[in-house]
Order: sequence, then C-alpha cells, then structure tokens
Amino acid sequence: MLAVEADDWWLETRQRLEIAGEELNWAVFRRDFLRKYSPEDVRGKKEIEFLELKQRSMTVTAYAMKFGELAKFYQHYDGPTGEFSKCIKFENGLHPEIKKVISYQKIQMFADLVDNCRIYEDDNTAHYKIISEKRGKSNQNRGKPYDPLAGKGKQKAAQRQRTSGEMPLLV
Repeated sequence: MLAVEADDWWLETRQRLEIAGEELNWAVFRRDFLRKYSPEDVRGKKEIEFLELKQRSMTVTAYAMKFGELAKFYQHYDGPTGEFSKCIKFENGLHPEIKKVISYQKIQMFADLVDNCRIYEDDNTAHYKIISEKRGKSNQNRGKPYDPLAGKGKQKAAQRQRTSGEMPLLV
C-alpha cells in the first residue's frame, strides 16, 4: 500500500503506462518507483557501499541487517542464482575466525548462513565469557605475584636486626 504522495504518483504513473499500452507488472512498477524515489546516483553510492561491506566490529546480526539493507541496491542478487551469490558475498565479509568455521559448510541459503553464523558467534561469545568469569574468580584468591610493600617490610625488619651486631638475614 502506498501512502499520500506515493499513492498519487502511482495513480498518475499507472494511467500514463496504460495509455502507452505498457504491461503493468512488478518489474515496471519497480523501475518507475526507483526512478522517482531513489535517484541513480544514490543507488550507485549504495551499491559501492554494499560491495565494500565487511563485518568489522559489527555483530553478525548487525552485519546481516546492513547487508540486507544494501543488497536491495545490488540487482545481481535477484533471480534463482542470486541466493548462492549472496552467501558468497556475505561469507567474504565475515570476521576471519567466523569465515574459517562457516565457509567449509558451503551453505547455499542466505537465511541458513546467517543463522549458523549467529549461533557460532553466540556460542563463542558465551564460551569466552565463561572463561573470563572463571579467570576472574581464580585471580581473586591469589595475591599479586610481586607485592612491593611486602618486600619493603622484610627489608626494614632485616635492617633492625643488623643494628644488634648480627649478620644480616636474607629473606
């Protein structure tokens, strides 16, 4: 459903297309809609942004959302072979660690690929969180490996003992 101004545009465009004898289908609607509401220069910039897209510091979920948002501007993923091509592009933009684990699976459905990447990321994040928590608990009970104040206290005690004429005690 189109709203207000877009609806007015479509009524006018549809009338113009019918008079011209052009078939009304999704491809024709999309072509004219994009001409009107998404100028070619903007689409070109979005396409370049899509081609350069990498996961970097994003989570898999955020990367997949950005990927989907920009993929709309890259028409090579339309049609039957587009799904596998999207998978290849998505994999190539993943963090190397995730890419290494996922790529050997040769997943050809984009939704499955994103799900597997998210699961791996969640499991990996949970694993490191558990290890970090265990390290934190075990380090709480240990003293510092080198405590400068403890050493100074021993040195002062040894100096006091020397004043009584005895040999210095090494501690």
